[in-house]
Amino acid sequence: MPKLTLPVRLALLVAGTMLPLIIFAVGIVVYNYQQDRQDATQRVLETARSIRLLLDAEMQRMTGALQVLALTNSLRNSDFDSFRRTAFGFLDQYGKDGVVLVADRQGRQLFSSLTLDTSTLPPRSNLGIVERVFTTKLPVYSNLYFGAVKQRQIITVEVPVLRDGDVIYDISFSPPLEVFQAMIEKQRLSQDWTISIFDGDGINLARVPNPQATIGQRASPSLYVEMFRGGEATLPTVSLEGVPLITGFTRSRITGWTVAAGIAEGSLIAPLWRSLAITSVIGGVLLLVGLGFALRMATTIARADALHDLLIEELNHRVKNTLAILQSITTQTFRNAGRAERETFEGRLGALAEAHNLLSMAKWQGSDLQDVVGRVLQPYLLNKPERIRVSGPRVPLSPRLAVVLSMIVHEIATNAAKYGALSNDTGTVTLDWVVRGNEPGRALRMIWAEAGGPEVVVPVQRGFGSRLIERSARDQLGGEATVDFRPDGVVYTMTCALDGEE
Repeated sequence: MPKLTLPVRLALLVAGTMLPLIIFAVGIVVYNYQQDRQDATQRVLETARSIRLLLDAEMQRMTGALQVLALTNSLRNSDFDSFRRTAFGFLDQYGKDGVVLVADRQGRQLFSSLTLDTSTLPPRSNLGIVERVFTTKLPVYSNLYFGAVKQRQIITVEVPVLRDGDVIYDISFSPPLEVFQAMIEKQRLSQDWTISIFDGDGINLARVPNPQATIGQRASPSLYVEMFRGGEATLPTVSLEGVPLITGFTRSRITGWTVAAGIAEGSLIAPLWRSLAITSVIGGVLLLVGLGFALRMATTIARADALHDLLIEELNHRVKNTLAILQSITTQTFRNAGRAERETFEGRLGALAEAHNLLSMAKWQGSDLQDVVGRVLQPYLLNKPERIRVSGPRVPLSPRLAVVLSMIVHEIATNAAKYGALSNDTGTVTLDWVVRGNEPGRALRMIWAEAGGPEVVVPVQRGFGSRLIERSARDQLGGEATVDFRPDGVVYTMTCALDGEE
């Protein structure tokens, strides 16, 4: 898989940071919509219940007033002329469109608030209701029907007139439908609401909006199907105008009529889409700003990296030139010197060059101890690699540590090749290291142990190489280097601090 470029990685970082926040914000918006929908569902049902309570109270007031009229002596004694004054007193509270009728069991109208001449009036058209009043001796509430006298849609409240426990008349009141229309218009919360009062057959007798076009029509199919399955429910419906609604309905136990209230789904979805749009726009702007910032940072970092690489290349070029000059000076200086001195100096210079090459490959970011040791000991591993065993954990080194340790290991290996285990065909070398302690206070401990070489003789005086090892460990690494001339082989032990060097 190809390595992603820096701009792509930074863009992915910004996107990976911003997108979860945007998704979280969208989740909050959707959650709030669901909560609003639940609240709206509860609110439509509570509104329907509230209107039903008002409707029941109004119908009970009408019924009570009619029952008071039914108890008047003038009516019970068939004195309709005297009863007329009492009936008009009742009608005054409902306006001119209210009508009071009195009929016998056959539906003949014996009294009408509309005319004095009842002989010209037709029989009651809803004889079934009249018969129920005479049979049950209880008030009855009609469904919406076409009134023969008024010549329009009406509803009636029927109350029995009793004499000696027997029903002698049916007194009927036809209230103006505007009473119910005004009731629901006052309860309508906003233009997004649809409220209806349905009779026992599911026919609109009052409705907002569009009362003129919808009174007398049956409830919408989506509501009509569910209306008679229970006394109360909430459900999604579609209005007669084709508007999706969240609807709640409840049926009155007094009249058998149903009150339904619905709120347009669009009034809930519109804020959802508005919130989603705002969230998306803000999130998109922030994402674009973040991506632009990431690209700008990537450009800046890329320029810095390019400058860094250029400086590293310049440093490598200058160091190589310096080493070449040193090698030339060495050749001139040691022209008349012995071969051993010349090889010693050139070996040290070569160790320094190898350490530089290793750091150059890592762009002077440091190196690993195993790589440093491997580079220095490579010449001794070419013919018989089994003679040198190296083991230890991977230890990152700073450039300074890498250079100093490469020089120390080179000096030790050179001494082994000249006088120790690597100077014959049977000697072996073991190089181990460990890291001791925890942050802070970590330290590196290296042990070079030789075996199988020539007989070890303690030198009368220390050479330049031994002094180089000890001074480098002490002065440059802040550690310590010791040499133990054991009969079976020389052992070098070196310790130095690692903290602050990685």
